[in-house]
Order: sequence, then C-alpha cells, then structure tokens
Amino acid sequence: MHIGLIGGIGPAATEVYYRAIVRAFAAADRRLHLTIAHADTREMVANMEAGRAAEQAAIFATYVDQLRAGGCDAVAVTSMGGHFCIAQLEPIASLPLLNAIPALDAFFADHPARRIGLLGTRAVMESGLYGLKSVEIVVPQGDALAAAHQAYIALAAAGVATPAQRDFFRQAITSLHDEQGADAVVLGGTDLSIAVDPNDFAFPIVDSALVHAHAIVRAALS
Repeated sequence: MHIGLIGGIGPAATEVYYRAIVRAFAAADRRLHLTIAHADTREMVANMEAGRAAEQAAIFATYVDQLRAGGCDAVAVTSMGGHFCIAQLEPIASLPLLNAIPALDAFFADHPARRIGLLGTRAVMESGLYGLKSVEIVVPQGDALAAAHQAYIALAAAGVATPAQRDFFRQAITSLHDEQGADAVVLGGTDLSIAVDPNDFAFPIVDSALVHAHAIVRAALS
C-alpha cells in the first residue's frame, strides 16, 4: 500500500507519524511507499473553532485528490483535532481514509485502564475523543479545559515546547490522575509528545499519534 498522509497540522505531529511508520517498515523489512500533503494549521484551527466541518472536509478532500494523483492508495489525517470533520470527509474523499477513532477505540478496548484522562483541542476533549466507546473519558473541567485547548493550539502552531508549556501539561496530566481518578491519560493532541515525557509519570501515558500510526502500518502491511 502507498500511504498518503495529510500533514502539517502541526508539523511536529507529522514527524511523529513519519518516524513511527518508517521504523515499523524497517522492522518488518518492507519497502515503504509514502507521500505527505502539507495542510495549513491556521486554516484548519479556524474552521475547527468555528464549527465549519463541511468546509474543512472539502479542503481536506483536495489534499486527498492530490495524494491520489501521487499514487496513494489510502489516506490518514495526522491530527486528532483534524478528525473533527472526518465524518464529513469520508463520503467525499476520493480514497479510503485510515480513521484514527476506530483504531483508538480498539486499542482501549484491550487496555487495562477503564477511566482515561484526555488532553487535546476543545473539539477532542468536549467530544470525548469523538465518542470513544470502549472506556470512560474524563477531561479538565471549567476554565481548565479552555486553558488546555489554548495551550495545545499554541504548542501545535509553534512545533516546539517551552518549559512553561511542559510544566502546564505535566500539571494537567497529574490533575487528571490525582483529582479525577484517571487510570491512564491519552495525549489526544498529536503534537503533545513534544511537551510530555511518559517517563515522568507512574501511570500509563498513551500517545494517540503512535496508536494511529501503528494502525496505519498494520493496514498497509496487511
């Protein structure tokens, strides 16, 4: 399978996907065919915050067409925030989509944790990772949710994490565990790995980007 990625939303997340897929194909001793189309972070965030799912889906569909013209067989959106319009994109996409949400649902169905803390964009948090069914989801409450959204958007746009951002997300993760009873915390923003070191915590930290990337690899190698 020739994999197509809609990347750039943000660039750091795209790199996480790319490195994970390259490593997996190398480990399998298989040749990788992959093309990335660079989308606009600011445009996607503006449409997400305005609830313009149909408009963003139409934009993503043009990238799918671009990837199809480049020989791709299936496409993945390398952003959990970008999945806010995945239901609108699927019917109009010219290639099959490698959707992260079923992959995450399947992952957590087999995970020992049953109460999962979630960080990411407002759309990701308020939807409970778009209606994940296999586990109970808890998110920051009140003003803390808005603060987490703004901190994540700034992180994704910059592509690097400041010490203050690292401290913010460390405290947010700790709060989800200590105050809201999360057994594990999922990084529901695909750029969060640049700010969060799972080794800093005594409970599981799950990177949604890696779960999705591994699902893409399984589909491509099958």
